[in-house]
Amino acid sequence: MTVKQLEHASIKNSWFTEVSDSFPGQGLMLKVEEILHVSQSEFQDVLVFRSTEYGNVLVLDGVVQVSERDEFAYQEMICHVAMMSHECPKRVLVIGGGDGGVLREIVKHESVEAAHLCEIDESVIELSKKYLPNMAVGFDNTKVTVHIRDGFEFIREVARSDEKYDVIITDSSDPDGPAEKFFQREYFQLLHTALNDDGIVITQSSENVWLNFKFVKQLRDICKGVFASVEYCAALLPTYTSGQLGLMVCSKKPTNLKIPKRQWTQEEESSLVRYYNKEIHEASFVLPNWAKHFLEGTSL
Repeated sequence: MTVKQLEHASIKNSWFTEVSDSFPGQGLMLKVEEILHVSQSEFQDVLVFRSTEYGNVLVLDGVVQVSERDEFAYQEMICHVAMMSHECPKRVLVIGGGDGGVLREIVKHESVEAAHLCEIDESVIELSKKYLPNMAVGFDNTKVTVHIRDGFEFIREVARSDEKYDVIITDSSDPDGPAEKFFQREYFQLLHTALNDDGIVITQSSENVWLNFKFVKQLRDICKGVFASVEYCAALLPTYTSGQLGLMVCSKKPTNLKIPKRQWTQEEESSLVRYYNKEIHEASFVLPNWAKHFLEGTSL
């Protein structure tokens, strides 16, 4: 009896192609060694394949979420830029992040007492444990509590309760379809309510200076209408279209988010992180002149 070869519409002639309306006129291709998993969960199309150069790759609805080769750049930046902007983060919430990578980074901070993760699609967690074990190790920490829920409804309940967080990280899909609500004013108002007075939030803003930067400005304007301090920074990694992904970081009270409140020693940085450091934290906020002027609404 022969085993049926797994197939997926995005893979032809051993090449995976990511083409999305969100990135008009361009795409991403990765050479495929083996298709490991194909399914349709309750919420999305799920694909996992082993690539020739980037290790195992998780794809949701045709868009690359993580690859083993470069995932640490994104996970470390979306976590540590926010965590190092807080004096002493004890309670942290992740919305999304079912691969476990952000959790892995959060628990590197000794001050953390509780790390909660809310993921709507349990299959992403289970597949990550099987195919992305170096990321999913975050689920093994005793400080971690997982909620299989809709993230928007979860944060709404938190906002209505007395429960507060020091840092909230939104590691969602791109702002298309169901994930669109995580990029609207109501969501950020709920985040604001769910934070302690010195709380920090960070969210992936999907776009960057080379892709639909108008969306980044719209998102920044929304955040500035809710939070006292708002800044845009970026992480560099090749498997996100155009090689750069933007992050929006916000503080409930006025503060300089570009300078970390805390930092590890060089020895700690060398052992704990592969991408993030104090210099990267500060440099990630530096924009080209045209992008800086565009965000500020000033002429070049």
